[in-house]
Amino acid sequence: MATTIPARPARFRRARNGPHDDTRLALLFILPATIGFLVFLVWPTLRGIYLSFTKFNLLTPPEFNGLDNYIRMVQDPVFWNAMKVTLYYVILNIGFQTVLALVIAVMMQRLTQRTWLRGIVLTPFLVSNVVAAMVFLWILDYQLGIANNIIAGLGLERIPFLSSEAWVIPTIAFINVWRHVGYTALLIFAGLQMIPETVYEAGRIDGASEVRMFRSITVPLLRPILSLVLIITVVGSFQVFDTVAIATRGGPVDSSRVLQYYIYEVAFSRFQFGYASAMSVALLVVLVIITFVQYRLSRAESSDLA
Repeated sequence: MATTIPARPARFRRARNGPHDDTRLALLFILPATIGFLVFLVWPTLRGIYLSFTKFNLLTPPEFNGLDNYIRMVQDPVFWNAMKVTLYYVILNIGFQTVLALVIAVMMQRLTQRTWLRGIVLTPFLVSNVVAAMVFLWILDYQLGIANNIIAGLGLERIPFLSSEAWVIPTIAFINVWRHVGYTALLIFAGLQMIPETVYEAGRIDGASEVRMFRSITVPLLRPILSLVLIITVVGSFQVFDTVAIATRGGPVDSSRVLQYYIYEVAFSRFQFGYASAMSVALLVVLVIITFVQYRLSRAESSDLA
């Protein structure tokens, strides 16, 4: 007598045929972020590119003027001075921040890995740029600042940190290094955690010193993380604005008028939004080129870890 086998429930048939397709669910989860990305990044970027070819002051509709804004930008000495000042700041900020962050990360890795210490290192990053600028504006004041009072107490000449053409950009770089170095150090520290301890043990067996292992093991194996850190810090450094706006407002004599502050001044003080958009597009192009070159030269897509 033949036996009838009951049909399997639908859920068992789906499990046998393969995993359930969660594409629709995944799209639903990323939909809010996608909408935010399109509304707050893609659309403003496209709108800014369009406005860079127009004459626009908020009071009248945009008037197309072709390449006039870009021609004016090329002939604008203030723009080129702002670009030079920005590059000077970027070099100082990247150099000090990367080296100091690397040293801090290696010390946390080799000496202690206490969680509370990482919290202390990250604390300055939790302070907003505006607050940090205001605090250092008081600390570094020529007459009343704590720093200059200590310098004067040691019998030395007071230093005009934020009112001297020679000192203002290094001072702004120092303020931003103080605020961001902890975050950068933690990124590098995360990269150090991925390096196997057996690699260092092999180096010790071969008689390599700590300095030799740092140069021959740590730095090469950190290349992808260092590339990421450099890209992030370079892009962020070119966008410096808050510290300049609070502490110096571009002075003295345009010596701290970085490009972002000049764009802001042209847009919201002179209401020349078309020209400001052209300079913003130029900055975007510069950042894209620098990021691409950095990525290719550092071979960020590859790692020496097997």
